Amino acid sequence: MRRPRFGVRVGVGGVLAAVLVAAAVTSPDAALNRLAWATADPTRFVAAAVCLALVRPLLAWPTTILAVVVGYAFGVVGVPFALALIVLTSVPPFLFARRVGRESRVAAAGEAFVERTGDVRSVVASRLVPAPSDVVSVAAGVSGVRLRAFVVGTAVGETPWALAGVLAGASAETLAAGDVAGAMDVRLAAATAFVAAVLVAPTLYEWYGERTRDGDAA
Repeated sequence: MRRPRFGVRVGVGGVLAAVLVAAAVTSPDAALNRLAWATADPTRFVAAAVCLALVRPLLAWPTTILAVVVGYAFGVVGVPFALALIVLTSVPPFLFARRVGRESRVAAAGEAFVERTGDVRSVVASRLVPAPSDVVSVAAGVSGVRLRAFVVGTAVGETPWALAGVLAGASAETLAAGDVAGAMDVRLAAATAFVAAVLVAPTLYEWYGERTRDGDAA
């Protein structure tokens, strides 16, 4: 049993190392410049945006970058397309984590939380929190969330961020990495975090009540 686990750890370490190297040697601004050039042809831009969504996890770039470039190319009407790209780019980390990360204490705790909260609601709440998207995808994967529930929860929870990114891109005169940071409004982050807390509050309260009763019984 030890050899497979060791092999999995080596594989995960190799993937993480590749992500770090790719992120270090690849410039977001260079990719954005090429995408800005592709906006002259909608078909070419859509193909380039899909390709970026597929490779983005390997570059460790924020998913909001996809919404920004779509907003720059199509304006507000591009929100559905931006949301579809965000869902697409979130699936590979989720599947990878679901395959290699299910045997751990973290996975057991995540599964218990998802079982109580529900697959879709747990993903929606996690997406609303202003946390790195890939961290949420990996957490959902190791927690055993079903793929359909993950897709639905991601689409719902990422909607505010997709809209913010599209609006930032639509108002930008040129595409630059700084536009991604501009899409992160403090008021939006506070509002989505509050909604996430409301979604999980019943589960956390129930969990706390059970632990308190077990402690009193002991």
